[in-house]
Amino acid sequence: MKILLVEDEEQTSTALTKSLTAQYYVVNSVDDGQSALELAEIFDYDLILLDVMLPRLDGIDLCRKLRAEGCQTPILLLTARDSVGDRALGLEAGADDYVTKPYELSELLARIRSLLSRC
Repeated sequence: MKILLVEDEEQTSTALTKSLTAQYYVVNSVDDGQSALELAEIFDYDLILLDVMLPRLDGIDLCRKLRAEGCQTPILLLTARDSVGDRALGLEAGADDYVTKPYELSELLARIRSLLSRC
């Protein structure tokens, strides 16, 4: 399974990449929304793990653009923004799930497996 990880915090990106590859996922990682959009338009991913607050193109706008282009890839938003309004905004933008930071790795991995099992 191939995952596009979009995370601008280097420590978080490195830790998630390490954890996901340990679970035998192939991970492509980028640190801004525009680069993620370009990769998502070129390559097929099984899941997009997407931070909300990103440079060049934020995660909510990226999610909207991908859905407007017909992208059906599951999108899991991963963010420090945890208000009900923020979660609703993310889900209305087309995300399939929303996890707030800080998160428990075991729960995040379970949500990833759940989304991937629907494919």
